[in-house]
Amino acid sequence: MTPAVRRLLVPLALALLAFAPATARAEVRGSLLMHDGWEFADQAEGPWQTIEVPHVMDPEPTSAVWAGRVAWYRLRFQGPKTQDGHAWSIRFDQVRRRADVFLNGREIGTNSDPYTPFTLPARGLQPGKENVLVVRVDNRRTPGWREGWWNWGGITRAVHLVPRGRVELRDTGLLSEVSCEGVCRAQVRLDTWLTNRTGEPVRPLVAVRVQGPDGTTAQRTMRVRSVAPGETARVQFGVPVEHPELWTPERPALYDATVQARIGRRVEHAEQSRVGLRTVTVDDGRLELNGRALDLRGTSIQEDVAGRGPALTDGDVEEIVRELKSVGANVTRAHYLLDDRLLDRLDEEGILVWSQAPVYHRDAQLKTPGQRSHELGVVRNTILADRNHASVVTHSVANELTAQPDTKRTSRVWLENAAALAHDLDPTLPVSIDILSYPRIPRQTTYDAYDMLGINSYYGWYEGKLNRSTADIDDLAPYLRTMRAKYPRKALVITEYGAEATGPGPAAVKQTYAFQADYIKRNLDIVDRLGFMGGAIYWTTREFAVKPFWDGGAHPPSRDSIHNKGLISYGGKVKPAFAVVQKEFKATPLYRDDPQAVARAQLSEPRSLVLRTLLLVGVLGGVLGLLVLDAWCLRAIWRSWRPQGEGQVVPLRRAA
Repeated sequence: MTPAVRRLLVPLALALLAFAPATARAEVRGSLLMHDGWEFADQAEGPWQTIEVPHVMDPEPTSAVWAGRVAWYRLRFQGPKTQDGHAWSIRFDQVRRRADVFLNGREIGTNSDPYTPFTLPARGLQPGKENVLVVRVDNRRTPGWREGWWNWGGITRAVHLVPRGRVELRDTGLLSEVSCEGVCRAQVRLDTWLTNRTGEPVRPLVAVRVQGPDGTTAQRTMRVRSVAPGETARVQFGVPVEHPELWTPERPALYDATVQARIGRRVEHAEQSRVGLRTVTVDDGRLELNGRALDLRGTSIQEDVAGRGPALTDGDVEEIVRELKSVGANVTRAHYLLDDRLLDRLDEEGILVWSQAPVYHRDAQLKTPGQRSHELGVVRNTILADRNHASVVTHSVANELTAQPDTKRTSRVWLENAAALAHDLDPTLPVSIDILSYPRIPRQTTYDAYDMLGINSYYGWYEGKLNRSTADIDDLAPYLRTMRAKYPRKALVITEYGAEATGPGPAAVKQTYAFQADYIKRNLDIVDRLGFMGGAIYWTTREFAVKPFWDGGAHPPSRDSIHNKGLISYGGKVKPAFAVVQKEFKATPLYRDDPQAVARAQLSEPRSLVLRTLLLVGVLGGVLGLLVLDAWCLRAIWRSWRPQGEGQVVPLRRAA
C-alpha cells in the first residue's frame, strides 16, 4: 500500500469504526447493576437454576468441555421509570464467546467479540412492568483460531442497565496532556461521540468538571455544532488544570471527573470516572513516565481462578492485586482487556499496565477486508475501554503475528492501519506490538508505525524453528543487541519470558522448580546488563488453564490443561521462584535516574567491563610491542648496512 493510498483509507476506516456498537466504560449516572436474579439452563426450555453474574458455564477445565457449547441465561426484572424522550440500553462488560440477546421475546442485538464490552439498545423495555432478558451464549471454538488460554464461556463480567437521554454520549475518553518545562501545565482532553436521538436538529452543551485530590476544580462547557436527527458527532476539547498533581506509581493521584450533555438546562446524559494526569512518551528508545526513564519489572496475569475461571469476584480482584504487590511488580500485562474493576484497582495502587488487544496469532484472520475490519474493531473497543485508566502506559495492538510482516501484505496493511487507529483514539500514549523473538529476521519497515516493541522471548526454553534456534539462553543478549541496532529509537521491553515448573529436581533439568528459578535469574541478569532495555515482564504470576494436554516446552511424560509457568500454582501454592523474583524486583528501582539504579548500572556488567578493559590493554600493548620490535629490527638492519665513516667500505669477513 502506497503512502498516498494509506492516507485515503485510514481516515475512511476510522470514520466507519466510529459507528460501531458503543463500548464506553465510564460509569453512566443512573445506571443499574444487574447481577442478582439470573437463571442458567443448558436449553432454552430449562430447567433453570439460580445463579449470580458474572458466571462461567463450565468452571472445570476438562477436555470434555474444551470445544464449547450453547447455553442460556435469563433475568426477570422490573422496568425502571423512564422520562419522556429517554430510553435504556443494556451494557455487557464481557460475554464469551458469542451473545444473542433478546428482550421480552424480541432480539435486540448480537455480539461476537468475546473480550471487549458492548452495549445494545433495550428496545421494547416496559417501564413499571416485569421484563424478561434472555441471552443465548455460544462458546464453540472457531476452527483455526489460536488463543493462549482456556475456552471459557458465559456472561463472565457485569451487566448494566444504562439510561439514554435525548442526546447521549458514548466511548467517552478523558485523556491526560501534560507538559513540564520548568512549570507543569496540564489539561484533560475530552474525546467523545454524541448522538442526537430526537426528531429535530439540536445544539447541545457538553460540560466537563474535574476535581483534584486537594479539592480544587477545573471545568469547561462547550456548545456543539448543530447535530441532525440520528446523527453522531465527535466532540473534542481540552479542560486546563492549574497546579496539576501528577499520577505516579509512588503517589497515584486521581481526579474525579464528570461529563454532561445538556439540552438547555436539562441534563440528558452524565458520566463519571476517575482519571490521572501524567505523560507517557518514548524518547530516544526509552519509555518515560513524566519525563523519567522507566525500568519495568513485573508479572503478567490471566483472569482465571480455579472453580470460577474468568468470572471474578471482588475478592478475586483484590487477590490479583495483592499478589502483584507481594512479588514487587511495578507493571502487569494480559493478552486481552482487563476487567474494569481490576483496572480501577491498578490505577489506585500505582501498578502500570501493558494493555493489549486480543489479536493473538491471527494472520489467518487478516486475509480479507472484512476480517481486517473486524480485528480493527477489536483494537478500537479495547482502547476505548481502557484509555481513561492512568495505569495504562501503552496500547499494544496484537500479540505474535508473523515475524516478517513486510513480506505478508495482508498483515502489513492491517498493522499499519491498527497503529494509525490507536494513535487517533489515544494520541497521549505510545503504541506497541508484541512480537516473536526469532533471530536473523531483517529489519521490518512495518514497525516504523510503532513506538515500542514488546519482545516475547523464550531463549533457553523453547527450541525455536529450523535455522532460527532459540534453544540457548546465551543467544538472548546478542539477539537483543541486534534489535537495538535495527530499531534504535524504539523502546524495547521483554513482554514474555518463562519456564514451566511442577516439582523438585536439579537446576539443569527443565520443568523443575530449580530450573525455573535459575532461568528467571539469568533472564533478569541479561536485562540488567543491557542498559537500553526498558524492562521485562514474566509470564505469569499465577498458573492458568490453557488447553487439554498442554506440553509447555519441556515435553513432560504426563500432561494436563494447566499452563505451568506461573510463580504460583493453579491451586495457590507459591513456588520457590516467587522469592527469587520478589528479591530481584524489589532491588530494581522503577526509574533509571534513581541513585540506586545509577550505581546498579555502573556495576551491571563487571565481567564484560573487565574483559573489554583487558582486551583494550592487550590490543594497545600488542600494537606498542610491534612498534618497538619494528624499530629495533630497522635499527639493526641500518647498523649492519650503513657505511662506517665517510668514503670507507666495510670489508666482508671470510668464513673460518
